[in-house]
Amino acid sequence: MQIKTLILGAGAAGMMCAAHAGGDCLVVDHAKNPGEKIRISGGGRCNFTNMYATPENYISQNPHFCKSAMARYTQWDFIDLVTRHGIAWHEKTLGQLFCDDSARQIVAMLVKELRDAGADLWLQTSVVDVRHGAGGYTVRLEREGKPITVTAQNLVLATGGKSIPKMGATGLAYDIAQQFDLPVLDTRPGLVPFTFGADRFKPLAGVALPARLSNARASFDEALLFTHRGLSGPAVLQISSYWHEGEEITAHLLPDFDLFSALRDQRQQSGRKDLTTELARHLPARLVEDLAADGSLKGRLADQSDAALQALCDRLNNWRLKPTGTEGYRTAEVTLGGIDTDALSSRTMEAKAQPGLYAIGEAVDVTGWLGGYNFQWAWASGFAAGQAIATSA
Repeated sequence: MQIKTLILGAGAAGMMCAAHAGGDCLVVDHAKNPGEKIRISGGGRCNFTNMYATPENYISQNPHFCKSAMARYTQWDFIDLVTRHGIAWHEKTLGQLFCDDSARQIVAMLVKELRDAGADLWLQTSVVDVRHGAGGYTVRLEREGKPITVTAQNLVLATGGKSIPKMGATGLAYDIAQQFDLPVLDTRPGLVPFTFGADRFKPLAGVALPARLSNARASFDEALLFTHRGLSGPAVLQISSYWHEGEEITAHLLPDFDLFSALRDQRQQSGRKDLTTELARHLPARLVEDLAADGSLKGRLADQSDAALQALCDRLNNWRLKPTGTEGYRTAEVTLGGIDTDALSSRTMEAKAQPGLYAIGEAVDVTGWLGGYNFQWAWASGFAAGQAIATSA
């Protein structure tokens, strides 16, 4: 079987690429259904883009690489596509856009788009071997237990990263890239919960509050959630992508509230109240109990000097925490690192030294923040590669 383009991976980037690559295109995936990570995203409603997506919301060894693709296919382009398909959507918070109904609508839209463009979709199809020769890329596949050999002028790596292996994630894109001498940067889990030893936060599991989490590289103001294993919530997932093993992070509890002034004013009005009682008006009671376990929060408000109150607030505004690790690829939403962007054209996503080989989406060393940014990179990079393929000879 000979075709113009073979796309490995029926995820967000792969299907978007197929929708723009023109006819004579085949998309293959080993999963039973296309777009499985789309289906589960956003609690089943798919946070499909972000209104405020810019190149500054992405992590890469080359922070300029994503600019070209994102300038040519913006969040507004995808919003227009969603609207044209009659999919109702809403903004939840911080520019995050979700389907009113179901993420399955986004999957169905992409499948329709690729089929309308003349592409075929094969599921439950595994890649056995990839070779390159005078005739292009020869890929041996296995579909429904039968071997099939496909020769294609273009081969697109759109199989994603290692995140969530139970959904079938593998390092296939990295293996094929290295086979053709494309460098692959070290990978690690991103947008992932932190773990702490000795059941440190187990008594607080389920407690949530607004917080600012920071390290030397970044700072995020969003919700913090205590879990049986450690810390999660949007603020934690965000800072995890900027965290390296062995480092500390800093938690600023109630970042938009002047706790010192509130405690000092309350001391004047209700000095007989216990300090912990007043703290529990502003922080979750179980968290106050945990903080008081070392005996540092004893006494009434009236017994606390300004210096003592300031020291307490400084402690809550500069709570230094050292995770033992993360929950890993098992729960990570994305994979950091991947195919080195130096080996790719930022305009077409084609390998500079390997004509006809493209890499898009999560397989590439471009990782977005939490909140629809990674889908926007999938749409933009898939579009860039698809357009390049469609106009190629």
